[in-house]
Amino acid sequence: MADTAAPGGPDPAAPDPAPGAPTPPERPLALVTGATGYIGGRLVPELLDAGFAVRALARTPEKLRDHPWAGRTEIRRGDVTDVASVREALDGVDTAYYLVHALGTGAAFEETDRRAARIFADEARAAGIRRLVYLGGLTPPDVPRNRLSPHLRSRAEVADILLASGVPTAVLRAAVIIGSGSASFEMLRYLTERLPVMITPSWVSTRTQPLAVRDVLRYLVGCATLPDDVSRAFDIGGPDVLTYRDMMQRYARVAGLPGRFIVPVPVLTPALSSHWVGLVTPVPGSLARPLAESLRHEVVRREHDLARYVPDPPGYPLPLDEALELALRRIREAKVATRWSNAAVPGAPAEPLPTDPDWAGGSLYTDRRRRLVDATPEALWNVVEGIGGEHGWYSFPAAWAVRGLLDRLVGGVGLRRGRRDAARLRAGDSLDFWRVEEIVPGRLLRLRAEMRLPGLAWLELTVGRDARGRTVYGQRALFHPHGLAGHAYWWSVAPFHAAVFGGMARNIAHAAESSPGGG
Repeated sequence: MADTAAPGGPDPAAPDPAPGAPTPPERPLALVTGATGYIGGRLVPELLDAGFAVRALARTPEKLRDHPWAGRTEIRRGDVTDVASVREALDGVDTAYYLVHALGTGAAFEETDRRAARIFADEARAAGIRRLVYLGGLTPPDVPRNRLSPHLRSRAEVADILLASGVPTAVLRAAVIIGSGSASFEMLRYLTERLPVMITPSWVSTRTQPLAVRDVLRYLVGCATLPDDVSRAFDIGGPDVLTYRDMMQRYARVAGLPGRFIVPVPVLTPALSSHWVGLVTPVPGSLARPLAESLRHEVVRREHDLARYVPDPPGYPLPLDEALELALRRIREAKVATRWSNAAVPGAPAEPLPTDPDWAGGSLYTDRRRRLVDATPEALWNVVEGIGGEHGWYSFPAAWAVRGLLDRLVGGVGLRRGRRDAARLRAGDSLDFWRVEEIVPGRLLRLRAEMRLPGLAWLELTVGRDARGRTVYGQRALFHPHGLAGHAYWWSVAPFHAAVFGGMARNIAHAAESSPGGG
């Protein structure tokens, strides 16, 4: 977590003002909730560049520690369902961005969204916030609220709560957001790349209006300067209106793929289509289902009134082909700033690794491995930091693939989330079905499991030297079981540890020794 000087305070690197010169005005303070998420993590640097001081609110602020903008931002720990932390976070704020939702947390997610929005609205009014900004979803005007998908219905309800807060509020309603790492883009990308022939749900024939993420960010920043008497919802969308099937064909063309053969059928229910999306793409079923349900409705921009206050530069909003080309280029260049998986998996444990040996929380199973490596520590670290994603896990690939498939079948994230960057990791990154809990460059990588488990699990990889100066690789797997099922799980997989964890240690050492400059 990064601590900074008081928001809006003087820049210590700036020259002293000349005698008698006017005092520069303080920068307005913007609060960004959901800063660990896809949009929030990209909005923070945009606001900083626009001249705002920024306070980021996150349940696990440690995830923000390694972001390039962390040292320029005030980071607070808090939860929008907790009145006290919301009240503290809003103190002194000019503009507050509400970018959180409980999507995928289960049947009660609408109630969670409702409660959080009411707390935020009440506390914003009490704090005298000048403006609220919320990114919601486009909804069709001819569909009654009770017939909308739960996802769109909840988004619309949150918008109503914030608009009724008494604080001037701008609600931006978007459909499909296209950008490197967005859930919508990843779903489109993997469906198109992996299935040249598709039997698809009927929603692929529904019209939508995609929008590039850079346009979303531009509109969000612009909303901070809206006149105080403007409090309303605005539709935002790109220049192209087309079906999801058309989007897949356009993606194929931009990516240099042959045209796709797509056959829509009416028999795939949202549940079945979410499982289909979950098996083919990195997006887990818990997130794919609300996205798929929302695609049943035609979501097309009905007005573009926001352009009166936030004018579009020439060439913007970006056409779909340009948005797709830009997203693919960011992926090829490993310049993906945030991904949909940056946000914590709903219901995932937030507990840090228990300290040992003085941890008093019960059983803690451990598998330890240690190897001398005939390579430099730098070469070994490069292998450690590059683990997962396309590089795999250096042991028993079939076992890892089966474990990932089983996880997806029970609604978990599986192995397909991959990595944000092929070579570098930062705290908070998702890594297949792990999350980077701690990273000390050159020395330590600690991962926390986010697959479905009857307990909590960590995998810790270390690089060091022994007393004789030799390079040492250390590996430790830990598991804290929950109940009898947790104990049974550990002992059922323990016979495979020699192949999986032992093989991992051997193969990581071999990869370091075989790498250029490894010896």
